Amino acid sequence: MQTTFTEKQLEDPGIQRANEILRACVHCGFCTATCPTYQVLGDELDSPRGRIYQIKDMLENERVPDAKTVMHIDRCLSCLACMTTCPSGVHYMHLVDHAREYIEATYKRPFTDRMLRWLLARILPYPMRFRWALIGAKIGRPFRFLMPDARLRAMLDMAPKSIPPVSRNDDPQSFAPDGVRKKRVALMTGCAQKALNTDINDATIRLLTRLGCEVVVAEGAGCCGALTHHMGKVNESHAAAAKNIAAWCAEIDGDGLDAIVINTSGCGTTVKDYGHMFRNEALAADAARVSEIAMDVSEVLMQLDLPEGASKDTVVAYHAACSLQHGQQIKTFPKDLLKRAGFTVVEPADSHLCCGSAGTYNLMQPEISGQLKDRKVQTLEAKNPNIIAAGNIGCMMQIGSGTDVPIVHTVELLDWATGGPQPRALTEPGKRVPDIPILR
Repeated sequence: MQTTFTEKQLEDPGIQRANEILRACVHCGFCTATCPTYQVLGDELDSPRGRIYQIKDMLENERVPDAKTVMHIDRCLSCLACMTTCPSGVHYMHLVDHAREYIEATYKRPFTDRMLRWLLARILPYPMRFRWALIGAKIGRPFRFLMPDARLRAMLDMAPKSIPPVSRNDDPQSFAPDGVRKKRVALMTGCAQKALNTDINDATIRLLTRLGCEVVVAEGAGCCGALTHHMGKVNESHAAAAKNIAAWCAEIDGDGLDAIVINTSGCGTTVKDYGHMFRNEALAADAARVSEIAMDVSEVLMQLDLPEGASKDTVVAYHAACSLQHGQQIKTFPKDLLKRAGFTVVEPADSHLCCGSAGTYNLMQPEISGQLKDRKVQTLEAKNPNIIAAGNIGCMMQIGSGTDVPIVHTVELLDWATGGPQPRALTEPGKRVPDIPILR
């Protein structure tokens, strides 16, 4: 694609990177075949190619974006399926992230949009605030019919039936390995996950220590910054990321780290991109060090001696989170691990398509998100699984709200298969409780 940025514009590192990405695009349209919003809406402007043209026009002309342009860019899930499909290697993620930063700086949204985005940015990344918000949502849910805005109704619907108690395993500390230490790793405990499902981190710690890892929860680490990053709120996202970089570098420079383990794939995609996010800042070197050793939990487990389990009469439908299969290009590891543990693994049709969760997308774009959820649930249930497994809390909440098949994190199943407790979701009231033999 030909671009016409001036030399003055190209002095901006963000524009320079956008120019590189735009020039890689050859207009082929392969991306439209795997874009969920294009499939649902059928509008070229809601495809990656269409958004690329709009972003190019907006940035080249230094144009204050209009409401239509913002609408189409807001509708992008950032699922990154287009990056997997693109034969030219167009790095759409960096382009759309920069476009959102530009929009945040130049466009004045309607008052209700500004307030909702402000609210989400100040609640979701903070576990205790989020817990209080979930309690409020549970109280307010009977009155959802009074809410005039579908986004407010979606926020009320987000609250789970029960809110788990705080897990003290998420406090800064170190967990000793069982037997000889093979690795020393830092576990990113996250933010929303600590309020929605504490079982995931607990299972991750049990599994990693059982397999010979010393697991450290670093003092000062918290939200990865992804939620505000994808809203274009750069100052907030970078402030959150900087805290993590400082916390993990202190561990690297202390007793050392072999990996930073992330069990929420949406966070993993962002942490692995810290090197790019801070490339022109004072933290560039430390950010790059963090990105280099950031790993999804499935990557770490593939390096350890996970015991091979006997075959179990248990069918697990594996949902591939977009941030894992497209954002990090990790496609087989979770399935390989589940099979090694003895589970029968099946995949739904169109497994490359997003479930519609996508961070805050299900809250800000509930109608499109709901259509994508219905599609995903139908394809998963068509496999008649005993359990649905996923590697991202957002996907688990999204899919779990539309099916009575129990949905659990991949590490919960692996923990169970190697001696841990049965995942709580498998006995949750209102779910289809599978008849599963004891796993030992």
